[in-house]
Amino acid sequence: MDSKGFFGQWGGRYIPEVLYQTFQELQDEYKKARQDPSFWQEYEELMQTYSCRPTPLTYAGNLSEHFGGARIYIKREDLNHTGAHKANNVMGQGLLVKRMGKKRVIAETGAGQHGMATATMAAKFGFDCTVYMGEVDVKRQRPNVFWMEKMGATVVPVQDGSRTLKDAINEAFRDWVTNIDSTHYVFGTACGPAPFPEMVSWFQSIISKEAIEQIQKMHGKLPARIYACVGGGSNAMGAFTHFLDTDTELIGVEAGGLGLDTGKHASRLCGTDASPGVAQGYKTMFLQDDDGQMLETHSVSAGLDYVGVSPILSDLWEKKRVRFEAATDKEVMEALDLTMRLEGIIPALESAHAFVQAFKEAPDLKKDDAIIINMSGRGDKDIFTIAHAFDDPSWKEFIIKRAEEYKS
Repeated sequence: MDSKGFFGQWGGRYIPEVLYQTFQELQDEYKKARQDPSFWQEYEELMQTYSCRPTPLTYAGNLSEHFGGARIYIKREDLNHTGAHKANNVMGQGLLVKRMGKKRVIAETGAGQHGMATATMAAKFGFDCTVYMGEVDVKRQRPNVFWMEKMGATVVPVQDGSRTLKDAINEAFRDWVTNIDSTHYVFGTACGPAPFPEMVSWFQSIISKEAIEQIQKMHGKLPARIYACVGGGSNAMGAFTHFLDTDTELIGVEAGGLGLDTGKHASRLCGTDASPGVAQGYKTMFLQDDDGQMLETHSVSAGLDYVGVSPILSDLWEKKRVRFEAATDKEVMEALDLTMRLEGIIPALESAHAFVQAFKEAPDLKKDDAIIINMSGRGDKDIFTIAHAFDDPSWKEFIIKRAEEYKS
């Protein structure tokens, strides 16, 4: 990142003047933390004692045998506290909030995992917490909403626009402008104005810091490829960072939805529907029309339907360091089903996008090659969506009976 917050032509800090001092304070505190070895040590100790790190790298022997090509390894961020990679970022930002002396945190969330992680961090550190969540996502991620509220967070359903992640981000920024002295915005992904893209990526880089050591110990050499799903880009940056200076190929998998030719998807860097734009405080590739109005997106996963993407990933895409692919909803459900049946592991719908592309490519690699799939989260949160997508009759019967019980 350069001095103005750009990665090549992408990024920057396009913010209202009222937020300038707040961002400068955050930038200064972040720089101090990066230059202070004791901060990272404190962060790692917190993640080890509170969030079960390091997360394991699991050899998926049954999947490897099934596809007959590369050895498949899964980086198990689902075993991180709160069930996803999101804790890596929020705990780091929580330590910064303590340093800045603020008492309230706000966040946006799509799939609910970032909101869940923020509520958890706030409970641990004693902060007041408000989470903004699109009304559509509130409905399809009700279990996460329940837990956020039980941990003391206020969850605000956002009814503007498409009522999904981008609208939750807009509402969180409105809150921050109003409460800048007391509040820190715990941005959930590697997007937004500088220093958020770099800062979130730094905290998430603990994933690849562990993985690069684990794979060499288990496999004896670096992996041929790493696969990660891409919404905003935090788990992908976490999985890629320590491999950027190696020969390992990096593949980001976006939400192909109903197909890239249908307009019902959320693919920015793999498809052709996105274009450069400035929104929500930074420049990147956005799904937008000719007037700069954001397009509707679609994905079976609540966490991948964002209209933009990390400016760092836009830069790596432009430099051809990261290859981008897309997985359709149908492919995601098939990969999820296969992984559950062969390995007894339940990926989140977001994570399953990465499994799709890995499964397509693993058979064409050598048997002494290894690939890593970053499993960004677990699928427990998606049980309602997954059961509906599988059209499971016993689940429908269960829901109907429970609804009748509530009525009575």
